[in-house]
Amino acid sequence: MSEVNKVLIVGGGIGGLCAAIALRRQGVAVDLVEIKSDWTVYGVGIIQQSNVVREMANLGVLDRYLDAAYAFEDVGIYNLEGQPLARIPGQRLAGPQYPANVGISRLALHKVLSGAAIEQGAQVRLGLSVEAFEQDAHGVDVTFTDGSQGRYGLLVGADGVYSKIRGMLFGDRYKPRFTGQSVWRYNFKRDPSIDHLASFVGAEGNAGLVPLSEDLMYLFSTSHEPQNPWFEPGQLAELMRERLRNIGGLIGELREQITDPSQVVYKPMEVLFVDEPWFKGRVLLIGDAAHATTPHLGQGAGMAIEDALVLSLELAGTGDMQAKLQRFMARRFERCKFISEKSILAGDREMARDQSFDRIGLTKQMLALTAEPI
Repeated sequence: MSEVNKVLIVGGGIGGLCAAIALRRQGVAVDLVEIKSDWTVYGVGIIQQSNVVREMANLGVLDRYLDAAYAFEDVGIYNLEGQPLARIPGQRLAGPQYPANVGISRLALHKVLSGAAIEQGAQVRLGLSVEAFEQDAHGVDVTFTDGSQGRYGLLVGADGVYSKIRGMLFGDRYKPRFTGQSVWRYNFKRDPSIDHLASFVGAEGNAGLVPLSEDLMYLFSTSHEPQNPWFEPGQLAELMRERLRNIGGLIGELREQITDPSQVVYKPMEVLFVDEPWFKGRVLLIGDAAHATTPHLGQGAGMAIEDALVLSLELAGTGDMQAKLQRFMARRFERCKFISEKSILAGDREMARDQSFDRIGLTKQMLALTAEPI
């Protein structure tokens, strides 16, 4: 059992919830605070590639949501007219009884993770964050925004790209940067041909289709938005159709069905990487608070999930807190930096319309790296 008997997690997203579950499984008491009073989730769906499926199985939650998800094996890459360029087979890293990849709605995943965290005894408080903290060699004294206080062996900032905890640790040294691109998403009834992740790439545009359940899939596309414009919500369907104008095949057919602007999920891409240890004393950043990246490699949430598992394992290990957190950094820093830098590179090459960029080769390189143990 870890020498740390109580941990505070700030942020109730995927990384924070997975950390809560992993730590409770180690017997560590967990308080989790989430600034939202209405614990909602953003976006439509999420891809869990082979490494993430492996870690969700290790976390003990994969079986709880497979029935609500869509299991698939391969990644297909196509040109903008839908002609196949490559088929990349998946790896069943969680074992032969589990799929290589999973697509799931963010709402369904949130229900499972939040339910599992609470069932395992994490104490969750909503509408709350950290007002201040002071730490010594043995713990962290926290004052919350409602005036209450607590003492913890470790404070984990899992509070996203605009992390308040990161600002309290590093000041304004690290701020999110807009990359020049945005991502558009829209749900559809699943087409029978989309039984895998289908990515459509070319110099004049790009898009993808991700199965989420037997009846549901979502379409995503990235676009160059150099001035990071604000759009009227009522225009989003029209604007998304316009961004897809150069893509044919199934994407072209679906394009004309994008009619409800309230169902378009539009998000500018912002990135950030803390290029030094993600902890000071007994306060640690994980997930987007430390390494927010773009969705080009589909690994943003996956890196947060891996952070959570590695943290629980290292806290249960030998040595003092500094040794544990240094080992955590040794296992996470270069892996997350690779995903961050290569995801940004893919977006930069899209904006440059670089037809020589080897997107297929990069995807294979990423899959090989993430297949390695964490």
